[in-house]
Amino acid sequence: MFDFFWNLASFIVALGILITVHEYGHFWVAKRNGVKVHRFSIGFGKKLWSKVGADGTEYVVALIPLGGYVKMLDDRVDDVLPNEQHQTFNGKRVSQRIAIVAAGPLANFAFALVAFYFAFLIGIPSIKPMIGNIEPTSIAAKAGLPGNSQIVEIAGKEIIDWQDVNLALMSEIGSSSILISTKQDDSVLVTSTKLDTTKWAFSPEKQSAIASLGIKPFTSEVYNEVIAIQKASPAEQAGMKIGDLLLSVNEVNVESDWYKFSDMVKRFPNQQITIEVKRNDQIEVLQVTPKAIERNGTTIGFLGVSPKSAPYPDEYRINVAYGIVDSVTESAKETWNLTVLSLQMIGKLLTGDVSVKNLSGPISIAQGAGSSADYGLVYFLQFLALISINLGIINLLPLPVLDGGHLLYYIIELFTGKPVPEKVQEVGFRFGTIILLGLMSIALFNDLSRL
Repeated sequence: MFDFFWNLASFIVALGILITVHEYGHFWVAKRNGVKVHRFSIGFGKKLWSKVGADGTEYVVALIPLGGYVKMLDDRVDDVLPNEQHQTFNGKRVSQRIAIVAAGPLANFAFALVAFYFAFLIGIPSIKPMIGNIEPTSIAAKAGLPGNSQIVEIAGKEIIDWQDVNLALMSEIGSSSILISTKQDDSVLVTSTKLDTTKWAFSPEKQSAIASLGIKPFTSEVYNEVIAIQKASPAEQAGMKIGDLLLSVNEVNVESDWYKFSDMVKRFPNQQITIEVKRNDQIEVLQVTPKAIERNGTTIGFLGVSPKSAPYPDEYRINVAYGIVDSVTESAKETWNLTVLSLQMIGKLLTGDVSVKNLSGPISIAQGAGSSADYGLVYFLQFLALISINLGIINLLPLPVLDGGHLLYYIIELFTGKPVPEKVQEVGFRFGTIILLGLMSIALFNDLSRL
């Protein structure tokens, strides 16, 4: 229950920040162009708080935090006094209207730049992309990608950490091959390996891009000693204790192999198994029924225990941080790279390289907000930057109900010298609403199916 309220609170904070930034972009440029603004609202519905400023604008925080708006004086919907005609939105030059509408999405990109700047300035704790093992018969194995090595480049993109690896691989979805450059930990010699990805069956909703290629990140040595037990889990209910040494499952020896123990448990969802443990130099026999859970589209057994492991090597830990000046360059680079990747993903959705099952809605965003806030300020800033970029891109899509649709009409007006007829605009708004509601429904269905 705590997780639910934490995710909800984080979601409201994140969405509130991003909506405020977006709407303030419209508001600021509108005011600079002499447009009278009646209301600046964060949220819809019942007013929770409002105040009329010295500029005559009513500032509102409303009940439903799923959007916002800037209500400008417009003689198409308002009764306008003759002395206010010059302050109407529709009375401004088309170039001014374009600037006002475009300012919202552009503010989102500007916010991403600022968020990434402070994240890089503070420093982002991360891990070197060290490959542990390669899955036999996998795409990586068939290409001969070396294990126990560090990934330094993918398809010409420099790689610093595992996030870079994931983003680089995501951008290569649909490619027939991927060139990955690696080096051994104690060497400067770089080896390039071309992976044949013509049969790459990657489903982002089921597994990571790394795992789908058969690449296993390096992990510290794991011991068969229980170090943590989830409350109310099958392990706790069966009487398992912290410090138990795992010996066997259904008489199959797993004494020196945690992964073998884990694989055995996964085979028996909702089926009773016998686990032998060593506790205080005594052998204990436990009858346990692993809980059935869905993982990557497969039903597996879940016990609810975590093993003791060796400390992660300090030499593999990195802190991605830059100075006051370099953080500007790096934030611009990161914003650009994520913008390009987001546009590529939209293109891959249209071509079918990426399934609509990968669309995410408010529930996934709330979970992402909660988990990133859990990890700390730097990760929350990165999350905000990513969502802000996507919000900017979505709003620039040429759907009449979005900013991009309005821009499309105004650009047509700019070139033709006359506005798009009201009836055409009305049909466009209806069409755009249907498409947008359809996409939102798919995203929400995907969210619910992942719960």
